[in-house]
Parts: sequence; structure tokens; C-alpha cells
Amino acid sequence: VTQSLSQIIREAKGRVAITTFSSNVGRVRSIAKAAAEADRQVLLLGRSMKRVADVAEELGYLEGIAPFVSEQDFGYLPSDKAVIVLTGSQGEPRAALAKLARDEHPTVALSKGDTVIFSSRSIPGNEKAILDIKNALIERGVRVIEDHDQLVHVSGHPRRSELRQMYEWVRPKIAVPAHGEAAHLMAHAGLARELGVPEVVTIRNGKLLRLAPGAATVIDDVPFGRIYKDGHLVGTAEQMGIGERRRLSFAGHVSVLVELDEKLELDIDPEVVAMGLPEKDEEGEEFVDVLMEAAAGAVESIPRGRRKDLELVREAVRRAVRGEAYDVWGKKPAVTVFVTRG
Repeated sequence: VTQSLSQIIREAKGRVAITTFSSNVGRVRSIAKAAAEADRQVLLLGRSMKRVADVAEELGYLEGIAPFVSEQDFGYLPSDKAVIVLTGSQGEPRAALAKLARDEHPTVALSKGDTVIFSSRSIPGNEKAILDIKNALIERGVRVIEDHDQLVHVSGHPRRSELRQMYEWVRPKIAVPAHGEAAHLMAHAGLARELGVPEVVTIRNGKLLRLAPGAATVIDDVPFGRIYKDGHLVGTAEQMGIGERRRLSFAGHVSVLVELDEKLELDIDPEVVAMGLPEKDEEGEEFVDVLMEAAAGAVESIPRGRRKDLELVREAVRRAVRGEAYDVWGKKPAVTVFVTRG
């Protein structure tokens, strides 16, 4: 990868920006060496990229690498003397690459004739966000190079031979395969057993494993999964109402107020407030009027004697309004019904 990057950088006419995982210190080192061979200086962009580089430098992993230039000095570099190593390889909208693609970075910009190299592969689920950034760059005349174009990336995940070497170095008494899908975990466990590790434990998310004393044993289950910071509060999707909010964003909400008089007749037409629904149906009639008629019809279809059961009235109106919305629109909004009796 270092040799390939070095050739690309040497042949590039303008600036070269290379995005990769910030934790891949080896790749950052490779890029810095390639840039030096091409007589270019390197700028790091992105908080995580700078943070990891600072730690790597303290630990000696960047020994022999020329100092990185600052954002203030970068502006004075000729375009054919500049290399940028930056975050955003997975399409993160607030990462440095996305800001450059939108031309929103405060101190650095890319222009026609520059090159952006994706020294990474897309994590499943990020494809659309990454494609949007690539298209934005291409529309501005920036050349984009990916893994399938040239040798600019190699996986950081170890092969069986590399895992075998690690086990020969470490010689552990216990192996607990972690990270990956079931197939990866089982294959890793099989390799550990093949290499003679005395205890091999396969666990999944939520299992609490006691390593000692005694044999490694699963002793409990613990909560796991996504936690949301929602405004000032933190909790699970269910606690924060995330799922319900997604449904509201898809089909909106309808509030209905039904007022019954002393004789259990409709005192006035039901009042309907719709949020997030179309204004009119296909025939041009106001949607709220269509839903109001459905609500009134539901009340009138209930025998007067049974209207004493306000919960029965409420549910009948809710079903009628939701059903009418679906017939007209093809979606079922959330419906809240309030029933009062004089």
C-alpha cells in the first residue's frame, strides 16, 4: 500500500487528500512516508485523527516521520506539495471529508484537479452516505480513487496466519473470541482450540464472563444495546420513545375531540387537528373534513344507549379515523381521541 500510495502522490498534479480510519496508525505512517518520498508535507484533519496521532507519537510509533504541518501553515503550501490525511471515510456528515466535500471547512479547501483517496472500505450500512460525498467531490472536479481502482487499502483485520502467530507469542490459558458475527467467532474459537489453548469460551453480547477463580464461566446477563442521548435525557429507544417518534415522522398524528350532550348526541361536529398529513385528498377536499365526517359517522353508528361507554366511543372513532386516512392516503397516522359528555 505504501508503494502504491507513493506512486499516486508523486503523479498527482494538485493536493492529495487521503481518508482512512483514524485508529489505523500504520496507514497514517505509510501515508506520511509516501508523502515524504514525493517531497510533500502532511496535514492531519479531524479531531480523532489528531488525537490518535498525538498518542502514537508519544509511544514512538511515528518515529522518523516528519512533523505534520498546522492548518495555519497549510494555506501557504503549493498544491503540489500538500497531502491531507483526514477523517470521514465512512461518510460521517460532521467529519473533515464531508466538510471539504461541501466546501464548508473554515481553513482548508479542495479544488478542481485535486485527488481524494479512500484508503478504506465501506462498513455495511454506510454506502449511501459515502456515495453522496464521492458524488459531491466529483461534481467539483476532484478525482476520487477507491480500493477497487488501485491498491490504496488492505484490511486491518488479521488473517488466520497472523492470529496463529499472535497465539504463539502470547500462549494464553483462556481465549475469548470477540468482535464479529457468529461465523467469525466460531471460526476463531476453532483456531484457538486447534492451537491448544486450554480454555476457549464463546459468548455473545450481554453475557457476563468470570475468568477466575476456577474455570471461565458465564455467570450473568447484563443489559446491552443502543443508548440514546435525547436532549437532556439518556435512555433506551423504548424509554426515549424513539420508535414512536419514527412512526409519527412517517404517518403524522391526528387529534379528535368528540363532545356528547346530555342525550348522548353529538353536540357539535367533532374537532379534528391533523399534523403531518396532506392538506387535501385526491378530489381536492380538505383532509380534516374527510376525517371529521368519519369521526361523526362512527359516533352515529353506535346505538345511543351504548354511547354511555365513553371508551367504546373513543375506540370506534379512533378506528374510523385511522381507517379513513388509510383508504384516502394509504397510510395510518397515530390517532388520539378525546370524548366528553355534557
